[in-house]
Amino acid sequence: MDFNALATSMDVGWTLVAAALVFFMQAGFAMVETGFTRAKNAGNIIMKNLMDFSLGTPIFWLVGFGIMFGSMNGFFGGFDFLADGVVGEGYDWTTLIFQTVFCATAATIVSGSMAERTKFSAYCIYSMVISAVIYPISGHWIWGGGWLSELGFHDFAGSTAVHMVGGVAAFIGAAILGPRIGKYTKDGKARAIPGHSLTLGALGVFILWFCWFGFNGGSTVALSGEGAEVAARVFVTTNMAAAVATVTVMCITWIRYKKPDVSMTLNGSLAGLVAITAGCDTVTPFGAAIIGIIAGFVVVFGIEFVDQKLKVDDPVGAVGVHGLCGATGTLMVGLFGYYAYGSTEVAPVGLFYGGGVHALAI
Repeated sequence: MDFNALATSMDVGWTLVAAALVFFMQAGFAMVETGFTRAKNAGNIIMKNLMDFSLGTPIFWLVGFGIMFGSMNGFFGGFDFLADGVVGEGYDWTTLIFQTVFCATAATIVSGSMAERTKFSAYCIYSMVISAVIYPISGHWIWGGGWLSELGFHDFAGSTAVHMVGGVAAFIGAAILGPRIGKYTKDGKARAIPGHSLTLGALGVFILWFCWFGFNGGSTVALSGEGAEVAARVFVTTNMAAAVATVTVMCITWIRYKKPDVSMTLNGSLAGLVAITAGCDTVTPFGAAIIGIIAGFVVVFGIEFVDQKLKVDDPVGAVGVHGLCGATGTLMVGLFGYYAYGSTEVAPVGLFYGGGVHALAI
């Protein structure tokens, strides 16, 4: 029996299953965004989520994959049309599809923040641009051997590479568009514009939580060797951060608003998931719980700050959830990193475990 071939097959199979789970996040995002906005916009939002993936797939294959994984320099991978050359240089079809679904996730984050006031044709152009250029360049820096990767920057599954990139694009897009009609009073006070279905939004969050096990766990891209133990730890830390962040947001809103806020608590689940994504392979369950608590505070006060102080109308809270919690979660690696990156060995890199400020500074 060829055990090397068996291990390779196991690794490829696990990564492909994870890629399918990450693809299904598109359904979760579509439900969250549709449920948190008004019913009249449902068709527009569903089409945007559908086209994110449908346009992004061929565009990423055509130019994005080469830009991300080429070796021209530390800032730009290079052009490799149809991904043929890059695939032949050590990357395979498994990597291509796994990175394609990640690219689509980064693109779809923006849909919710720009909901109810974006021209469909303009959104299609945006979706192609982020899939062709924006995500691949930042991805090259972090995962494709670029300058951040060379420094030792660690973002295991994409708190920055996927979520912060999407969150920043969401903030810029929403700021350029301006608020929805009726969102702010004449004296600048924010008005709530309730979504039409908390049930739909909640189902979307449950789907995203489920799929996040593929998003984070699948980023081990291996079950052989240490891969299985690292994947198991990733599952535990991912789930812990999400659960603790959910409880934290429920408590915060209960105290501040005199009753638990359903939509904010649902966003709390996503905040914990986004924040743990960078360091899920290197933190302990206790570290994951603390990251969840921090993410809970960041998402509540971050969404309020964007909405009330910056006057940027973000219907689903994408800037707070993905942008602010993505940045926070990445910084947490430098504070709570305990295990060697992607390994079962204890090698504290976090400031709170005696690793100094080196990882945090990077």
